[in-house]
Amino acid sequence: MTFTPETLPNLKGKVFIVTGGNSGIGYHTVAHLAEHGAHVYMCARSPEKGTAAIANIKEMHPSANVDLLQMDLMNVASVVAAAKHFLARETALHGLVNNAGIMATPFEMTKDGHEAQWQTNYLAHWVLTEHLLPVMLWTATMLPPGSVRIVNLTSSGHLGAPKGGINFKDLSLKDNGPWQRYGQSKLANILHTKTLNKKYGPGSPSARNGEGEIWVSSVHPGLVETNLAASVGKSGSGMNGAFSALRFFGFIWPADKGSWSNLFCAASPDMKAEQSGAYFEIFRRFGEPRWQSSAAKDDKLAERLEEWTGEVMRKEGWVR
Repeated sequence: MTFTPETLPNLKGKVFIVTGGNSGIGYHTVAHLAEHGAHVYMCARSPEKGTAAIANIKEMHPSANVDLLQMDLMNVASVVAAAKHFLARETALHGLVNNAGIMATPFEMTKDGHEAQWQTNYLAHWVLTEHLLPVMLWTATMLPPGSVRIVNLTSSGHLGAPKGGINFKDLSLKDNGPWQRYGQSKLANILHTKTLNKKYGPGSPSARNGEGEIWVSSVHPGLVETNLAASVGKSGSGMNGAFSALRFFGFIWPADKGSWSNLFCAASPDMKAEQSGAYFEIFRRFGEPRWQSSAAKDDKLAERLEEWTGEVMRKEGWVR
């Protein structure tokens, strides 16, 4: 069965959050959810760009209910503030799409003391998810299984993670290249999905005890025409020719089509319980084993990463 956004149900009364929602895959994710009646919070670093994106969506869909949630993933304090702002306004959350990210950027440390890709792609989304989990679990207790979901955008780029998957001795990977730093962060998104599914997915203690069941997915959208891809193509990192060739032969999807996997995992009634926790490739296909690294399937590595993240984020004061 081929999924398209037209097959989404009426989402009126449902609330979603989409990070990186003002452009690319995130923008189309927001637009399609709002088109089908959902109340969507669009997370954007720039209020101006976010407001302009919302205006564009409302021009296409006049009845769209979209609010801006200002958030800078390079600043964890702003992530916590955005989560608190949302929780002050809403008492339910049906879907969280952790979509925003950066790719193969030059080495940079954030003001919070973490490597930029590691924080933007993984840490900040981990913190956001932790703050929103209580309201998502509460929402889930009042609805049938599959009504509440989390989507983590990842990438086949996780195959480029360093040996062992996560370098706990130097998570900044300052002596490695930008693609290894990217790969490590995208691998962390997959491992985070495994952990969330183990804790809250179908068959989890939370689900069995009536404390809430959340379906979780990690999505590789494929090669998609976005600002992120364009910036890599122009970065002089040797990828310009590769992206040009892929674009010429039609191997790069438009951003709208790139949002379809997000939408399927976030809101399609065709998703099954047994698919929760899975790594999705383009348009609903499960990632074949050869496209996932052994580290991506390592339960012990997922546990170690969760333990490290929780300990450090609590120590830094971002979660309790």
